[in-house]
Amino acid sequence: MKFQTEIRVRYAETDAMGIVYHGNYFDWMEVGRSEMFRSLGLPYTQIEEEGIYIPVIEVHCKYFRPARYDDEVIIETQLEKFSAASGTLKYTMYLKSDNTILVEAQTVHAFVNDKGRPVNIKKFPKVYNKLLEIV
Repeated sequence: MKFQTEIRVRYAETDAMGIVYHGNYFDWMEVGRSEMFRSLGLPYTQIEEEGIYIPVIEVHCKYFRPARYDDEVIIETQLEKFSAASGTLKYTMYLKSDNTILVEAQTVHAFVNDKGRPVNIKKFPKVYNKLLEIV
């Protein structure tokens, strides 16, 4: 299942060349996954209340074309796979105007407790079952 979030590039997100600074795509990945969880009825605050934290432990990002100020960008987020200990999200970011792909990326996340120790997501059925629905 794919989730879409739309953003508009802000001037502050561009660099001296007038294009989106590469690091801002990482922020947009967070926007995409936060909105994905929210649309599942599981905002991060609720997941953390369950005792689960989902830190990023690996990132891969491939840039194809730059976004520029005032472009409308679609962030497509998809839970690619997950296990009891981790999950992998896939992102495709593209221009709303003509579907030009800007970025393809992937983040890997661990499931941990508030001490940073791994937890088995299966022991949290409210979260686990929602993830099963979308993978």
